[in-house]
Amino acid sequence: MKKVETAGGPLAGVRVVDLTRLAPGPYCTMLLADLGADVIVVGGGRSGTPVPELSRGKRFISLDLKSANGQAALRRLCDSADVLVEGFRPGVAARIGAGAQELQRSNPRLVYCSLTGFGQTGPRAQTAGHDINYLSLSGVMGAIGPADRQPHAPLNLLADFASGSMLAAFGIASALIERARTGKGQTVDAAMLDGCISMMAMHYPLWRSAHMPGRGEGLLSGSAPFYRTYTCADGRFIAVGALEKGFFDVLWLALELGDVPDHMARANWPAIEKALQERFLARDRDHWSQLFASLDACVTPVLEPSEVWLDPQVQSRLPDAQNQVPVVPRFGGSVRRAPDVDTRDQTAEVLAEFGFSPTEIDEIKPSTVEQTGLSWPPELR
Repeated sequence: MKKVETAGGPLAGVRVVDLTRLAPGPYCTMLLADLGADVIVVGGGRSGTPVPELSRGKRFISLDLKSANGQAALRRLCDSADVLVEGFRPGVAARIGAGAQELQRSNPRLVYCSLTGFGQTGPRAQTAGHDINYLSLSGVMGAIGPADRQPHAPLNLLADFASGSMLAAFGIASALIERARTGKGQTVDAAMLDGCISMMAMHYPLWRSAHMPGRGEGLLSGSAPFYRTYTCADGRFIAVGALEKGFFDVLWLALELGDVPDHMARANWPAIEKALQERFLARDRDHWSQLFASLDACVTPVLEPSEVWLDPQVQSRLPDAQNQVPVVPRFGGSVRRAPDVDTRDQTAEVLAEFGFSPTEIDEIKPSTVEQTGLSWPPELR
């Protein structure tokens, strides 16, 4: 039986003030909250409503950050915080009294993380952008997708979450370790463009080589017949990742396709692709999934999001999860239960913990909250 932890965690005792809004920042602070951090999300001003799926384990308050009292209240929160995360364009946080220099002057132990698209410096630093823009400028978009069609983004996973949220969480955790050694906080400049470029470390040198001649071509880009997806009889798909010879041999023999060809010889690729496509078209996806379930050929079904929770591996690892992403990573083999989601306004309760009087709380709460930012999911008409 798996040990399930419901309290504590590696980041227990770490207090995070979260000024971020949609996607990268809230996912970053969710990762911290999942591991036990006390995350206080400061709303008010131009913001969208919280994304419930990224809100677990957090407490939400509202401050009038346009007023001197509201800004003073934020600084008071940060005086006893370990981490602040903000996602404004460079200079905006400083204009509301929440810049790194000001806050760290009052609390030298504060880890201050700015999570933005282009970072704090450079000619694009003040430019707006989204995941698709950071992918395009980093060369990621120019390397993925079919060669005969325009590039498209793989949702907003790579720049927003992998290159943004996780890079910021890694930077915060590293800065906390450094603080334990030096006693001083650090500023973390996490840029999504930087993260995308970093993740391309293995691929930039291969560009325009035999391994990656162009977009959609090469070993990992879709043209190699042993590393791509195939259509099955029911119109669904199977994913083949038989890159190494041992895996390819198992694949070929399991499909009863005769003598195993040299799969690394590019001259053989058209014939290999034709043979595999014809064979996979003969039966439905689940037939092939069952056939390869016990074989080391790196062949798996392409699941729709609603099917993920029915996969035996997922059910084994996450027996209680239903459309809820797990707490990651695991520590010591134990499973942490995902914190509850509570997006109600807790301004009065939270500020009382910091010693604010009822009168002070009334003075610093915004009378109205402008919901001018993008709320997720946006209403489509």
